[in-house]
Amino acid sequence: MTDQSILTTHDLTVGYRNGSQQVALLNNLNLHLDKGKLVALLGQNGAGKSTLLRALTCDAPALGGYIEAEGKEISSMSQKDRSRLIGLVSTERIQAGALTVTELVGLGRQPHTGFLGRMDDEDREIVRQAMADAGIIGKADSYVASLSDGERQKAMVAKALAQQTPIIILDEPTAFLDVASRIETMRLLQTLAHERGKAVLLSSHDISQSLLLADELWLITTDRQVLTGTTRDLVDSGAMDRIFNNRDIHFNSKILDYSF
Repeated sequence: MTDQSILTTHDLTVGYRNGSQQVALLNNLNLHLDKGKLVALLGQNGAGKSTLLRALTCDAPALGGYIEAEGKEISSMSQKDRSRLIGLVSTERIQAGALTVTELVGLGRQPHTGFLGRMDDEDREIVRQAMADAGIIGKADSYVASLSDGERQKAMVAKALAQQTPIIILDEPTAFLDVASRIETMRLLQTLAHERGKAVLLSSHDISQSLLLADELWLITTDRQVLTGTTRDLVDSGAMDRIFNNRDIHFNSKILDYSF
């Protein structure tokens, strides 16, 4: 934990419930997320990345331990207070086809606009800027139902930006995007961290871009440990070879990716 830590976990255990049984995926995690840092959560499919992110946003209950943000346990916060603190971009497909992109992104202002959700000129400018930053301003008047998967993903990122939270958590934000859009999205998230002081945590299968742009990594190993540190330190330590079970796959530090 550092002076810049805005979110910390204390002996956090995450997993799922199968009937009356609890199945733990990751145990006793003591993690911290800092302001001004872009952090990439990496691990193989089924390692528990999405489960951890859902716990951090209170979208799913933790099996043990607790999460603290800005000095308060987040499970004790109201939904509105959490929505002012954490913006989430999930992989779940929302039913918003009848909304325009502007209307969808405008939903990100709800924690700030009161019960009726009426936006003033300042709110509308925040929505417009969020769409511009996410690269979706050209589709502002289009219906969400008409968007490609990649465009829909950009709209969801814009919604999180419009929420103006100090913490942004994203589950596979570059999924469905072409190469250029993936780079643009990652650079946007890096800018939000470095220039606007936000704490940004994302899960990703895009190893190369994550290693090039992330300040820190949370690596879920094959034995379900979570290793944390600067990107350079973890790459140099050989930790990248502890993510996948296949012994024929090795991390190549020259290309910042895996090869046989």
